[in-house]
Amino acid sequence: MNKSEEVEYCNLELRFDRRHIQDLIKELIQEGYSLYWSENDTQFVISIRTGRKLVKLRFQRTGSGFKLVGDYMIRDPKLAEWMEKLIENTRGHAVVKRFKDRQILIENILFGEVIRLVEISGYRQRVLFQKGTPMTEQEMLRLFESDVGEQRLLLSRLETDDELEKLHEALLEGNRDKVEACKQRLLELSLELMRLEW
Repeated sequence: MNKSEEVEYCNLELRFDRRHIQDLIKELIQEGYSLYWSENDTQFVISIRTGRKLVKLRFQRTGSGFKLVGDYMIRDPKLAEWMEKLIENTRGHAVVKRFKDRQILIENILFGEVIRLVEISGYRQRVLFQKGTPMTEQEMLRLFESDVGEQRLLLSRLETDDELEKLHEALLEGNRDKVEACKQRLLELSLELMRLEW
């Protein structure tokens, strides 16, 4: 990553418990960052100084744990690398936008894994990578010309809701095999939804 590059982290869905947040604070201090933190009934905030900038990570309270929320623009390469490891290690979801010169690279991350990589240069947009088998242009046209696409979209959304309920039950039961199966199916459904909604 070169120093002129800015990285924006959007639509973050990363979950933590209190001990994990305390470990993050220790890790950032060991990396040499000057920081402070505060907490109230609704959120835990870690403020990190990077040069003249202050990055405030906001962790919203969710029952027994916390969820990292908000959008973050980071210019510090070391902090951006740390954030990416964090997304990967927590198997979180995010949209990462890298701004460099006149180009933007957009990564869609699901369960800590890049599922789609798009390059935008001027008015041109190219899909560099997409997990799964994308539909052909002819398949997409046929889908848009009929009402099958809308029905398929609705069914995919309903199936996603059902699968999320199954995942919740599996997490409560502590059934790891069922959790992994649900996550895999949700990954497939999210790719399908992305194609249908594109």
